[in-house]
Amino acid sequence: MELLVVNWNVDPAILHIGGFQLRWYSVLFVSGFILGWYIMRSFFKREQISTDLLDPMLYMLLICTIVGARLGHCIFYQPDYYFGSWEGFWEIFMPWKGGLASHGGTIAIILGIWWYARRYGPRNGFDFVWVIDHLVIPTAFAACFIRLGNLFNSEIYGIPTSLPWGFIFERNGETVPCHPTQLYEAGTYLLLGIVLMYLYWNKLDKMYRGTFTGIFMIVCFGSRFLIEFIKNDQVAFEADRVLNQGQLLSIPFILLGIGMLIYAYKKKIPARAVHPETGPKKKEETHYAKPLNQ
Repeated sequence: MELLVVNWNVDPAILHIGGFQLRWYSVLFVSGFILGWYIMRSFFKREQISTDLLDPMLYMLLICTIVGARLGHCIFYQPDYYFGSWEGFWEIFMPWKGGLASHGGTIAIILGIWWYARRYGPRNGFDFVWVIDHLVIPTAFAACFIRLGNLFNSEIYGIPTSLPWGFIFERNGETVPCHPTQLYEAGTYLLLGIVLMYLYWNKLDKMYRGTFTGIFMIVCFGSRFLIEFIKNDQVAFEADRVLNQGQLLSIPFILLGIGMLIYAYKKKIPARAVHPETGPKKKEETHYAKPLNQ
């Protein structure tokens, strides 16, 4: 059984050019957005929404993901360091030094989607819930890519394990196999994305708005909550807690997912975009237009 243990010592950088490094994490991060753009384009075309609206959505998502994830890490995990001195404060603006939190990115993306839906939705047949419903599908695949990036960085892995698929993260000085929790999460997100894609392409007209979001939130953050039990603590203050910070932050999103399913089956709004009528309204006949009886 021990022959199956993986000695993991992969260089996080694909190539080095002088002081520049092209890292696996960066390539996978960007690849997630590119794949997401193509998936969303297929959704827009199917539901007859202008693909010109994809560019502002992409810019919004990039900004919200990076800014939100960085602030989420600084606020939720290391506020004493980042807000306790000027040196730490300036590092908030240096995400390449490490520290991105998916919960912070999710909050920022929700706020960005709210702006996007208000700005473009009324004239194009979609609303806030419709946008989230469609975005969670490519997000599942992007989350898979990001966790694979964490694997190449030899970060965010689990506690020691005797299971045959344990990884020895040699770059971090580990000498015993640990749970490759990055792969656990990546596999879960990949399966989630496949299921959501199947539902979209085969069951769209039978689904209600909010269902995709509900399923995504419950599965994504529910699995994150469970996997955290075998994951190493990211910061020192988590050591004395029954639930770590990642689990505490996951609970509201799980509840949000349950709430979205209740909303979907209560409101019963079609999941497909409903376009507003754009043609001229037919004038109603008035009594002045009626012929007079002689």
